[in-house]
Amino acid sequence: MTDDKVKRRLTTVLCADVHGYSRLMGADEAGTLGTLRRYRTAIQGLVERHDGRIVNTWGDAVIAEFASVVEAVQCAVEIQQETSSPSSDPPHARQMRFRIGINLGDVMVDGSDIFGDGVNIAARLQELAEPGGVVISAPVYDQVHNKLSLGFDCLGPQQMKNVAPVTSYRVTMGGGAVGRHGFPVDESAPPQAGAVAASQSAAQQTSDRSGPSPWMGSISDQFANLPRPITAMLTLSGFLILINVFTGLHRIWFHWPVAALLFTGILLTVLRHGPPSDRDERRRRP
Repeated sequence: MTDDKVKRRLTTVLCADVHGYSRLMGADEAGTLGTLRRYRTAIQGLVERHDGRIVNTWGDAVIAEFASVVEAVQCAVEIQQETSSPSSDPPHARQMRFRIGINLGDVMVDGSDIFGDGVNIAARLQELAEPGGVVISAPVYDQVHNKLSLGFDCLGPQQMKNVAPVTSYRVTMGGGAVGRHGFPVDESAPPQAGAVAASQSAAQQTSDRSGPSPWMGSISDQFANLPRPITAMLTLSGFLILINVFTGLHRIWFHWPVAALLFTGILLTVLRHGPPSDRDERRRRP
């Protein structure tokens, strides 16, 4: 008797696809095919480095599976970095960008090929990714979010063709140096120090935007250094000028009281800082 039972296994599926492949082929078939071959060779090397295997390739797509979810995500990040590097293309070659989706799910096994929703969801997630980006399903996120120094943006439940809605996450690879496995690592400071520095920088920028301008600060300092009588008289003069402005400039009258106030302020300042009288001099003697 033959065993017709379908073999299944839980695996991590990576689906990569070239963005705008038809447009690239229409512009330059030979050049696009040559670039695709180079990238497929590079992708195969990266998949094998992370203990995965290429399951299938058709057209511009690549399907790979991994026993480790962490290795799959690391491999996806390295693929995007490798294919987006300017040094990976010869001069005058058209840039080719990949979109990658990763899913952890149950698949049906037929020889060396795999089928089922586990594969279909990875392909649909790839369609959600931006050129040069990676989108993962919630089961993948649950396994890697606390193991890799990567950022993740929740996209929420996404409606997909022929499958139930799947909660997905966009992998953010910007910022920080690239470590050995191709994911960002902050080599200059621990996360807490980086967060404190960022908050201090933001606070300083907010203070710079909302605080007084330098010339206003200079005027304020000069005003504070004036003698007290002069400061009082200037303040009163300002009030008189405002009163004259708001009551109408058809009749200007503020100049006379302002002049008198300023004269009084100068006189008081001179007397306060003038030489002491003889009586005060005698009073200070023992």
